[in-house]
Amino acid sequence: MLKNHAKLMHFFQVAKEVTGRKKLQKMIYILQKCKVPFEEKYQFHFYGPYSEELTLRMEELCNLGFIDEDKEDKSNYYQYNYAITKNGQAFLEQFTLDMPEINQQVELLKNKSSRFLELVSTMLYFSDMPNSDVVKKIHTVKPKQNFTHDEITEAWEFIERLNKRPLN
Repeated sequence: MLKNHAKLMHFFQVAKEVTGRKKLQKMIYILQKCKVPFEEKYQFHFYGPYSEELTLRMEELCNLGFIDEDKEDKSNYYQYNYAITKNGQAFLEQFTLDMPEINQQVELLKNKSSRFLELVSTMLYFSDMPNSDVVKKIHTVKPKQNFTHDEITEAWEFIERLNKRPLN
């Protein structure tokens, strides 16, 4: 049980901070699709792949005081910021984890918007389909997002770039 919690804390040790619940969901999913051994199960939801397991683990880590969740009022919505705490760092030091080097992938993901990561994760969710069918699927399941041809092209290039960064 705690091994999966420790993997998430390792992610936060690398990422330092993640802004947004949706962004966190997409980052973990995309890393998982890049063969990082996160074990959360995902299903398709309003904003693309979503893991109830990840939500529950994050809640547990926050309740244990290992991850800090800062809720920021943005007038018409709340923004959540996550970071590993000193207690989380101390706990993680007690763990032996066999995790690949993910610094480059995490940096690439952190520099993208949650909207873009929603597109990328949705494309990866349907990656067993031919690319042309993936594009049709995006327009079917995400019509309100109005993803442009340029955004989709950028997402394909981003996926390719992520896959070219081997995990050590």
